[in-house]
Amino acid sequence: MTDEQNSAYEAWSIIELMGHRRLGGFVREVQVAGAGFFRVDVPGDVEGETHSTQFYPPASVYCLTPVSEAAARIVAKSSRPQPVSQWELPEPKRRATSDDDDTDEWNN
Repeated sequence: MTDEQNSAYEAWSIIELMGHRRLGGFVREVQVAGAGFFRVDVPGDVEGETHSTQFYPPASVYCLTPVSEAAARIVAKSSRPQPVSQWELPEPKRRATSDDDDTDEWNN
């Protein structure tokens, strides 16, 4: 076994996932809650800016190709994942109580 095989993976790469998703970015192995994952930092348009970071278990990876930074940035630009946005919950419905017309009670 060589030193390269003993060290954690860390390189600019194109990562292809089983769900037919293809991302370019800086990929490294990390531990999350005691399990191994690939962390993919997808670059933004500005040098040093990260558009998004995603974690994938190795079992979901179809192919991992080490490439130059320039090649990874080209793929990243054409297939950037949308960052997660906050879910907006509807405002709760209010109902008036029979005791006091001025007091509203929140309906769960």
